[in-house]
Amino acid sequence: MKITQNTAVTLRMKVTDSQGLVYDDGKTPVSYLHGDYDNLFPKLEAALEGQESGFQTTLELTTEDTFGERDEALVTTMPKAEFPPGIKVGGQIPRSGPDGEQRYYFVTKIKGPTVLLDGNHPLCGKTLRFTLKVVEVREATAEEIAHQHVHGEHGHQH
Repeated sequence: MKITQNTAVTLRMKVTDSQGLVYDDGKTPVSYLHGDYDNLFPKLEAALEGQESGFQTTLELTTEDTFGERDEALVTTMPKAEFPPGIKVGGQIPRSGPDGEQRYYFVTKIKGPTVLLDGNHPLCGKTLRFTLKVVEVREATAEEIAHQHVHGEHGHQH
């Protein structure tokens, strides 16, 4: 079966940066609903359009095609006294960004009475290389299309 609108696609996807640092080894398959549902970067989805199980490719995507450039306005601090209990470095907390929109901030450091937060995605500002292998392609169910994501193994669990 070919990858087209409303197909459920299972991939192995290795992700590295331009220096070869591995962010995802691709050993665990992931599934997505194909067809402009914002489940995969558009350039990856375009490269997979019309392909079948067994297809393999490697693509390098610039920051504009992935997580964008770093925005230093999203690096901030908060008093440790206001910090939610139980969250450690590497955790995330929701806060309003400079534009007033709610976003998640990563806890990057806790130093004395101050907590350092970063609202940038950890991979923003990086050119990323994606090595893709299509494992399976099937018709998506009506429920998956309504929910705009794949259910079941390697997909979203409800």
